[in-house]
Amino acid sequence: MSLSVSLQSLPDYNPCRVEAALHLLLEPLGGIARYVKPGQQVLIKPNLLAGKTPEKAVTTHPEIVRQVIQLAQRAGGSVVVGDSPGLGKSESVARKCGIMQVVEETGARYSSFEESVPISLADGTFHHLEIAREALEADVIINLPKLKTHQMMGYTGAVKNLFGLVVGMRKARLHLQAGTDKAFFALMLLELAERFKPALSIMDAVVGMEGNGPGSGDPVQLGALLASSHPVALDTVATTMVNLPEQRVWTQRVARQTGRQGVDMADVELLGVPLTGLKTTRFRPAKSADVNFGLPAPLKNLLKNALSAQPHITPDCQLCGHCVTQCPPQAMTLGKRRVTIDYGRCIRCFCCQELCPHAAIATRQGVLLRLAEFIHGQRNRNTQL
Repeated sequence: MSLSVSLQSLPDYNPCRVEAALHLLLEPLGGIARYVKPGQQVLIKPNLLAGKTPEKAVTTHPEIVRQVIQLAQRAGGSVVVGDSPGLGKSESVARKCGIMQVVEETGARYSSFEESVPISLADGTFHHLEIAREALEADVIINLPKLKTHQMMGYTGAVKNLFGLVVGMRKARLHLQAGTDKAFFALMLLELAERFKPALSIMDAVVGMEGNGPGSGDPVQLGALLASSHPVALDTVATTMVNLPEQRVWTQRVARQTGRQGVDMADVELLGVPLTGLKTTRFRPAKSADVNFGLPAPLKNLLKNALSAQPHITPDCQLCGHCVTQCPPQAMTLGKRRVTIDYGRCIRCFCCQELCPHAAIATRQGVLLRLAEFIHGQRNRNTQL
């Protein structure tokens, strides 16, 4: 089965250029009218991780959101924009990143995803989830991810962005249930993306984020838009575009292990501009958070700190306490002079690093993990020679 992913180049967020690029992007897929019919309730789900300005590349750029709202409205859809940010009140985050103004100017409606509805996934990894009511009531979901690195999952894109349908602190509970098992968490993300499959995903890769993502990395110019009705296929093309190896991206790894479609480039039909013109080899991934030598579980537990990375409080800490309140296993304590971490309880979910408003939490790799990274880098350099 061939899965279509459309690509288009876009150098910046100039409104006229964004409008033209979106038209060219969607045209090979059948245009917006293929996905939105008159009278339908349309939920647009951007990435609203935290209240940062668009230049920080933490959230989907507001001009992308504006143009997609207008496309859906012209197709006859009634548009709701919503997300459940990791840090801060939803409306405040939306206003700080410029998306609330766009919603108001276009006459769309904003939802803070305050009301959740429990659903049962009898065959799923997590049998019970609590999902924003708007996701259940929508006729159409349009997913607007931002291309970014992610300390826990390696990368956040089309599949990971749908985790925002889980409301508020219920996300922390799912992190706690998954514990240190990243494959288990990735499988839940894949199942969530299948249960609430977006009609269309449009990725903002004009300016992405590399390094210490998804909240404290560095903006990087990529100059691209990607679109598909298949989130895994879109993520496959996006990670190929920035040269992120599959073993670094947990949702991609687990998609392959479980036989899901879209994880192989050979299965993907590329439309629009050639991928070769958008590829980069200079994209800087997040630091590896663990390494798997195939060791028995007791030995892995004994060498946990040496084989994995852990969050580390830097001198930039402002003692705001956000990391303490957001920590799923409650492994952090706020004192008068510093934040301390109980690494025995820490599950390495990096929610603290993801949500720190001051970028004051770094990733410290264990000695065996650093050694493995060094050996892997040397092998890659020798192969290139």
